[in-house]
Amino acid sequence: MRSSDGSAGPLAGLRVLELAGLGPAPHAAMVLADLGADVVRVERPFGRALRFGPEDATDIVRRGRRSVFADLKESEGRALVRALAARADVLIEGLRPGVAERLGVGPEDCGRDNPGLVYARVTGWGQDGPLAQDPGHDLNYIGLTGLLHAMGRAGDPPPPPLNLVGDFGGGSMLLVIGVLAALWERSRSGAGQVVDSAMVDGTALLGQMTYALRGMGEWSDERSANLLDGAAPFYDTYECGDGKYVAVAALEPQFFAALLEGLGIAGAQSLQGDRGAWPALRARFARRFASRTRDEWAAHFAGTDACVTPVLTFAEAGAHPHVVARSTLIEVDGILQAAPAPRFSRTPNRRPSAPGAPGADTESVLRDWGVGSPAATPAVRARPRAR
Repeated sequence: MRSSDGSAGPLAGLRVLELAGLGPAPHAAMVLADLGADVVRVERPFGRALRFGPEDATDIVRRGRRSVFADLKESEGRALVRALAARADVLIEGLRPGVAERLGVGPEDCGRDNPGLVYARVTGWGQDGPLAQDPGHDLNYIGLTGLLHAMGRAGDPPPPPLNLVGDFGGGSMLLVIGVLAALWERSRSGAGQVVDSAMVDGTALLGQMTYALRGMGEWSDERSANLLDGAAPFYDTYECGDGKYVAVAALEPQFFAALLEGLGIAGAQSLQGDRGAWPALRARFARRFASRTRDEWAAHFAGTDACVTPVLTFAEAGAHPHVVARSTLIEVDGILQAAPAPRFSRTPNRRPSAPGAPGADTESVLRDWGVGSPAATPAVRARPRAR
């Protein structure tokens, strides 16, 4: 599947089967598709697919891949998934532990005809352990790692950090790493395996530097008492005169010196390591930043080493010169979204295509993957009922 500019991405030729779901599993499938894999998403007909958003091109996490219908509650649908899995390199699912097995599409079911299949599973708690069968979401998973407790201001409840840490950092990205690691191992052994990606595990791994600092006695369990949690006046956000914010991250002494110079504050270089002086220094910073607008400060610090940047809205981010120059955010069919990443010198990523209608690619997928015609499988021909 090459793009119109001829690029295919470093994973061109890799076949991935995705069982439709929510959160990290479809996000991981999107990342693999962005990198050039031929990803086929199995949609459940009759409105059984779980979504918060619409089933159309605005659901951009579904971008870049084809989809088929298969009702896993029907024997024909299960047979189709197993037939596709027999021709896939990777299968991704985000079901609760044991559900895929009960549906007849678990690792043993799909591995009989394809011993090289990498069966990638992502859940919140993992495939085993006392909480494995419990429901949960991002906030629950990161809460058990200690990292959620470390977020936020002293005296305030820990704030939900969107769902970036558990779902997508600890879940999706660790799943992608697991898939690629299993594929590398398969290239030597010829055997597939199950990848058990748990968001609680991945979140803990993301927090390794914080655990390291704590182990060295450099991190307190008290919020707003540490270098990177808002305690340091030179690593925080400040409100400007127009009610907008700047981000300040002048950690190194030379950057701190540039910050002081830009703010017009003299004689404070020695205070960076003096925690007792931090509250007064923060007050001075706050007064200075409140004296101009956010964009005035952004212009003032542009080209310096002070590590001061504007805090942008989504709309503003899409127009920022650096974001525009690197095409970090792009528009596909008029919808602003993240471009594929990372970037490759010899096998560039293809430009993503907008999501198609669920199940629209059933016939082409079956033909291209050599599964056969869907004509004899009613559970595959089914379309969602009108709403």
